[in-house]
Amino acid sequence: MADLAIGNGDDVTTLRLFEGPLDLSWKHCAMTSDFVAEFVALRYSASRKLYKDVRHNVGYLTNELIENAVKFRASGEIIVEASVTESAFRTKVTNLVDKETAERFQHLLSEITAGDPGDLLIERIETNAATGAGGSGLGLLTLMSDYGAHFAWVFGSSDEDRRIPLETYASIAVPDISN
Repeated sequence: MADLAIGNGDDVTTLRLFEGPLDLSWKHCAMTSDFVAEFVALRYSASRKLYKDVRHNVGYLTNELIENAVKFRASGEIIVEASVTESAFRTKVTNLVDKETAERFQHLLSEITAGDPGDLLIERIETNAATGAGGSGLGLLTLMSDYGAHFAWVFGSSDEDRRIPLETYASIAVPDISN
């Protein structure tokens, strides 16, 4: 998990998505991921191609993680932390899940991390097409297979409301800005 460590202090941008009158919705996922992607991609503004590539890759990764946090969360805020180094974008998304969701997600993770992401992605697409089942895990598999994303998940201890903190760590390569 060392290559997924977020860092601290001035190197990390932290965003908190609060529950409240506006509620957390898909719109917030897109707006937040667009903000993070733009923040990271600005470093590459001298090259239109690099800027667009980094903005797309960081935006896709961040959006997938925030959408999963919104979709599967128990009540509570979602915290998005992001940092970028010379060669990697790292993020951590923290939210609360109920015990049942944590167990289902742990089972899904054991399936999608058990082999080659490219092979598992094709198998999952074929299974979904044949059975009409939902695409559970497709986003994470696509990120691992096509974008070279690395992931780690940490499930905490449940609180008094039986909610479990879930930390999702992710990392993708970004071009070295000095080249």
